[in-house]
Amino acid sequence: MSQTSPRNNAKGNTKRRASAAEAAAPAPASRAGRPRVRHQELADAPALQADAEAGDDIITRIYNTVFDSVMSQRLAPGTKLPEAALCELFGVGRTVVQKALQKLAHEHIVELRPNRGAVVAMPTPEETREIFEARRALEAAIMRLAVKNATRADLAKLRRQLKEEHEVMHSYAQTSWARLASSFHMRVAELARNPTLQRYLGELVSRCSLIVALHEPAGYASCEHEEHTRIVDLIERGDERGAVAAMEAHLVTLEEHIHLVSAKSGNNLARMLGME
Repeated sequence: MSQTSPRNNAKGNTKRRASAAEAAAPAPASRAGRPRVRHQELADAPALQADAEAGDDIITRIYNTVFDSVMSQRLAPGTKLPEAALCELFGVGRTVVQKALQKLAHEHIVELRPNRGAVVAMPTPEETREIFEARRALEAAIMRLAVKNATRADLAKLRRQLKEEHEVMHSYAQTSWARLASSFHMRVAELARNPTLQRYLGELVSRCSLIVALHEPAGYASCEHEEHTRIVDLIERGDERGAVAAMEAHLVTLEEHIHLVSAKSGNNLARMLGME
């Protein structure tokens, strides 16, 4: 009987351990350290990217349709937005509709109620008071910084904004006016050079825009435009105290025009969304 030497036996054990390690090791990695992608995965990548982009497009479309319908007062406060009905109207699945509604809820345009679905937001008088109170305090701080930091280029942008407002305010397009009015305040916030204040103001402006669109009677656009013009004039003069006082008066007037009376909406969701 042949006898294996200790040296040969050690070599055999080493080979067996190496084979076992190779079997357990992951697939070879690319130079970037990632597993190699199969040819089919590479072929599928463009299609998957296209699907993702198409999903983003339809989510944006649903968001804009609901947003515009709320701002133009076709969708009244408290109007139900059933997922099943939205799926049928837009020809999509529930996941897509839910993502659009979540985006609208994040901006306080709709409310998502457990086991009751989504409805157009309906701020209470107390919530309205608190929102405007917080906004006045925040915009006063922003205005002081804006007066200190504004450059000629900044003021030129604001003047262009005012020109666009003037062109739109007589078109009776509530949605366009609401967006421009909100955009003016966000442009002023940019001048403060404080991204944190700007982010907080963005949330408050979104909530105020909803309240104004739903509850402010028509006919105040020209007044608001004149107030915006006065604010820019004061910033340009470097009049910090005057600019703060003008913004405070502007927001107080805006709140005074709010009449929290919910209009009754019809029961045809497609018509309220402007899809008929």
